[in-house]
Amino acid sequence: MGWKTLDDMDLNGKRVLVRVDINVPIVEGVVTDSTRIRRLMPTVRDIIAAGGRPILLAHFGRPGGERRKNLSLNQLVPTLERAFGTKVLFVDDCVGPAAEEAAEALHPGEVLLLENTRFHAEETKNDPALAAGMARLGEVYCNDAFSAAHRAHSSTEAIARLLPSCAGRLMQAELEALEKALGKPQRPVTAVVGGAKVSTKLELLGNLIEKVDYLVIGGGMANTFLVAKGHSVGKSLAERIMKDTAAEIMAKAEAAGCTIVLPSDVVVAKKFESHAPHEVLPADRCPEDGMILDAGPESLTAIKAIFEKSRTVIWNGPLGAFELEPFDAATNAAALKAAALTRAGKLVSVAGGGDTVAALNASGAAGDFTYISTAGGAFLEWMEGKTLPGVAALMRNG
Repeated sequence: MGWKTLDDMDLNGKRVLVRVDINVPIVEGVVTDSTRIRRLMPTVRDIIAAGGRPILLAHFGRPGGERRKNLSLNQLVPTLERAFGTKVLFVDDCVGPAAEEAAEALHPGEVLLLENTRFHAEETKNDPALAAGMARLGEVYCNDAFSAAHRAHSSTEAIARLLPSCAGRLMQAELEALEKALGKPQRPVTAVVGGAKVSTKLELLGNLIEKVDYLVIGGGMANTFLVAKGHSVGKSLAERIMKDTAAEIMAKAEAAGCTIVLPSDVVVAKKFESHAPHEVLPADRCPEDGMILDAGPESLTAIKAIFEKSRTVIWNGPLGAFELEPFDAATNAAALKAAALTRAGKLVSVAGGGDTVAALNASGAAGDFTYISTAGGAFLEWMEGKTLPGVAALMRNG
C-alpha cells in the first residue's frame, strides 16, 4: 500500500488532526444530506476509542480567502454532535493562538471543529507557513478526505510533510477499493463509462483502454462513437466534431486488446421528456428527427453477458437519460445485474461520480456494490491514472 492507517499509529493521549470532507448541502441553515458526515463517523469513533482527541480540519464552499458567515463551519456543529454522539467544540480559526488553546484544552471523548480552512487564501496555494500553523495544533495527521486528495492544499498535502501521517477509515476504504478495481484487479475487468461528452473524458478513456478488457460506452458519449462509425444519430446529443478522436480511441483499444462495447440497438424518441413515445431501433437506424435516449434490450443482454464473465466492474456514468422514465431502463437493469453478481461473490464492483451515484441509488443497486465513491473529481482523476497529491503525501510520510 505504501501508506499507514489508524491501526499503525499510537493515538493514545494524542491530538489527531483529521482532514475531513463535510462540504454538505445546507438550505436555510439545515443540512439536507448528511451522507459525508455519516461516512466519517468510523474514523472519529476509532480515534476516540484509541485514546486520541480528534481535531477536524475542513473546507466549506469557495469563500476565496474571505470570511463569510454563510460558509462558516459553526453551523454544522449540531449535525456533527448528533452523528458522533459527543460534544463538538468549535473555534473560529484553523490556526493561531485561539485554535492552539482550544486544541490543548480538548478533553478525551470530545471533538474540536476548526473554522473553514479556505477562509485563508493561502490554503489553496499549498502554503507551507499555513500548514505549519495547522500542524502546531496536533501530534498526528489523519487524512480522511479522499474527495479533496486531488488538490495540493495546505490541509491535504503540505501538512502531511510535517506530522506522522495516516489515512482515515474512509480514505482507507476508498484506496483499497480502487486498488482492487484498477491497481491489481481480478480479471477480466470491465469499465462502464457514460455521460454526455467524450471531450470531458478523453484522459479517462485513454487510461482505461490500457487497463481493462471491456469498455462499455453509454449515454451521449456512445452517440459520438456511433457517428465515428458512420451511423446517423438524428437529433441525439453527440459531439460530432469529436468523431475522429472517437475513431482514434477505437483503434487504440483494438491495438491494446480492449473490446469497446457500443449499443447495437437503441431507444429512440422525438422529445426529451419522461414517458415520451419511443421505439427500439437498430443503432444505425435512428431517424433524422429522433433522439437516442437509452440503450436497447439487445444491447442490455450483451452488457449482462459481459458482466457474467467479468470479475471486476468499475462504473462511471449512466447508459442513458436515467433522469427520465422509462429511459433509465438500461442503466437500472445493468446496475441490478452487477449488484446481483456482487452479492453472489462473483464480482468486485466499484462505482463513482455524481450522476453515477444518483443513478445507482435510484435503481436500488447501490447497496450491493462493493464500493460506491462519493469523491467526484478525485475518483475521476484516479481512474485517469493521475497521481493524487493528498495520497502521494501520505505515501511519502508512510
